[in-house]
Amino acid sequence: MFKKKIPIEEGDTYKTPEGYIVFTEQYLLKRGYCCKSGCRHCPYGYDPKTDRVKR
Repeated sequence: MFKKKIPIEEGDTYKTPEGYIVFTEQYLLKRGYCCKSGCRHCPYGYDPKTDRVKR
């Protein structure tokens, strides 16, 4: 099954001083699910230590 592609809009990402592109909470909410990758701004409360999503 393929996931629907969400277009990137202003405010969906930012660049860190190290040069990494980071998704914001705004984008992650639009995407609609937790990818369990330990995203910096995960709005779903994913904890990589327990592998659980706190809703």
